Amino acid sequence: MIVSNRRITGLSADVIDELIAELGPLWHERHQAKLASRPRKRAVGAGAKHRFVLVDRLLATLIHLRHGATHDVLACWFGVDRSTITRAIGQMRPLLAERGCTISPGVRLRTLAEVIDHLGASGQTGIIDGTEIRVRRPAAGRKDRDTFISGKSKQNAVKTTVLTDQSGRMLFSSPARPGSCADITHVRQLGLVKLLADGPAVEILADAGYQGLGAQTGGRVVTPPHRKFKKNAPDWYEEMYERQRKAHSSRRIRVEHGIAHLKNWRALARHLGHREHMSDTVQAVAGLLSHQQTADLNPRRQR
Repeated sequence: MIVSNRRITGLSADVIDELIAELGPLWHERHQAKLASRPRKRAVGAGAKHRFVLVDRLLATLIHLRHGATHDVLACWFGVDRSTITRAIGQMRPLLAERGCTISPGVRLRTLAEVIDHLGASGQTGIIDGTEIRVRRPAAGRKDRDTFISGKSKQNAVKTTVLTDQSGRMLFSSPARPGSCADITHVRQLGLVKLLADGPAVEILADAGYQGLGAQTGGRVVTPPHRKFKKNAPDWYEEMYERQRKAHSSRRIRVEHGIAHLKNWRALARHLGHREHMSDTVQAVAGLLSHQQTADLNPRRQR
């Protein structure tokens, strides 16, 4: 079916098959629990049956995340009511967000602590960075309205912290925070300092926005060199500083590639939905992207 093409969903047919097999039982279990949680006049299972099956629900959610297709457009494509699409995406998005990031078939990383343990066990270097996603301006009169204004872009945004391995494969994406939160504050709130201080010896590359974490973590967070001369720097120092800075940037650039792959999903280029859904959206896309990256590293028979 054309709607399941990788250019439409962002995922290969094999990955979609794995998602259906994994999410099917979870969706059915939650659906049955919801039916049984309220008073009923007839038994669970009686009445009309779903015409919008699980496969279509998943495909509609993937298209919405990948291309930002509106619920009205998806309703026309799938031949259902708009409210059905809205309900389906609301059901599938949390399931996708809870999956975590895939590092090998059947192995997931769901928390930052699990990511640090994985990097320590595998001897890999991690790369961390923050990225902003534009959101709609909060309503006038809202008390925390100004907290969504980013100090960097001067726009209403939310921020998420992304951690990849040294090849740029997605390992972790944090819940979204208001855009005024500084990158270094966000990772401190996530507990990165304690995890690095008490956990395995792991090297984490970061940009200048994280300077200060190196001293707090015993040098495990590596940031660009401090500039000692602000004015009238000697030529030899400028040459050394540029060489060190470029060497660090060339190692850290992989996380920028990982963020670029995230932003290829239109739901993260600019989020037009409810801000309270943003955390589920970014974590769902990160999990899907990591799953596809893992599948590409472990190719199977092409269809």
